[in-house]
Amino acid sequence: MSDAISYEVPWARTHQFDPPAVFDALRAERPLARMTYPDGHEGWIATGHEVVREVLGDPRFSHSTEIGHFPVTHQGQLVPNHPKIPGMFIHMDPPDHTRYRRLLTGEFTVRRASRLKARVEAVAAEQIDVMRAHGSPADLVETFARPLVLRVLSELVGLPYDEREHYEHAPTLLHDPDANPQEVAAAFEKAGAFFVEVIERKRKNPGDDLLSRLTADGQLTTEELCNIVVLLLFAGYETTESALSVGVFALLHHAEQLAVLRADPEKLDTAVEELLRYLTVNQYHTYRTALEDIELNGETVKKGDTVTVSLPAANRDPAKFTCPEKLDIGRDTAGHVAFGYGIHQCLGQNLARVELRAGIAALLGAFPDLRLAVATDEVPLRLKGSVFAVKGLPVSW
Repeated sequence: MSDAISYEVPWARTHQFDPPAVFDALRAERPLARMTYPDGHEGWIATGHEVVREVLGDPRFSHSTEIGHFPVTHQGQLVPNHPKIPGMFIHMDPPDHTRYRRLLTGEFTVRRASRLKARVEAVAAEQIDVMRAHGSPADLVETFARPLVLRVLSELVGLPYDEREHYEHAPTLLHDPDANPQEVAAAFEKAGAFFVEVIERKRKNPGDDLLSRLTADGQLTTEELCNIVVLLLFAGYETTESALSVGVFALLHHAEQLAVLRADPEKLDTAVEELLRYLTVNQYHTYRTALEDIELNGETVKKGDTVTVSLPAANRDPAKFTCPEKLDIGRDTAGHVAFGYGIHQCLGQNLARVELRAGIAALLGAFPDLRLAVATDEVPLRLKGSVFAVKGLPVSW
């Protein structure tokens, strides 16, 4: 595998739970391999756990959209380089990234997430009632996972959930590689206009929410505030909903692991971490660009070269995890990179963990005989796109 592979090759996921098999060959032979990007740029793909963490933790690698080469097309179109977008700090380097992230860090600490636990559990209980009212069978995505995550995130940010028709579709469309570009643009224009309206409401009548606090602080413009809301929705809605839905799917499929968890609910925390590692729904939107020549894994990454890191491949590295292809809710998952690594590690990971624990606990507690309502291979999957997801999860009880 000394020749560069096309960026299209590694993303062909063919199984419900496993990353593409090509990752195993790449990781074993060349954990850092040449890859050709959609614009013709020849960069790299990292699949080994150690090299992935090296790239993500090295400040000599940039995540700026001004110089990087996106590893994927979006709705069939190349994503060009573009100037920094005010507030969109995920694609910024320090000190700009530091300035924005510091304003938000306090909202997503372990302590803050712990204080939200009771509210998240209450929302989960209410969605269980919705499932019961719907009756068996039901789509777990529509009746439980999606509303649970969006309700919690909306309350935290300060978006009125009862007006969600203005913003709930935009993140989903953005993650869908088959979505119509015009439809995506229209959804984001609608959402952006609504966010401006909500910000003005917060200026007049602040509440106990993130957007109210940021607005009152006065350090950010309306444009910056809007883009931060977009970022939080993009990063925290579809990803967590997918992790919860696919996680339940995996447990229902792996009956022996589900039985272990039911027999010992104290294993819930380790089960959530193992599901995050095993599934790694964030598929391929993580990349960095070298700011100088860098020696990495015996190769010279030249200044300007872009390195895509595969989080799913890193989390299946046998050099880090024994029998990584197996779901084992009792394993030590320390060091998994489901939330990334380094300064861009997922800001909302503590909240996501609270939501996953509360969601799974509520489902298992309410439905002792929860099961798939269709065969495993009949569950509709979204195999492409930056986030691996189930389009629906029919369950019975």
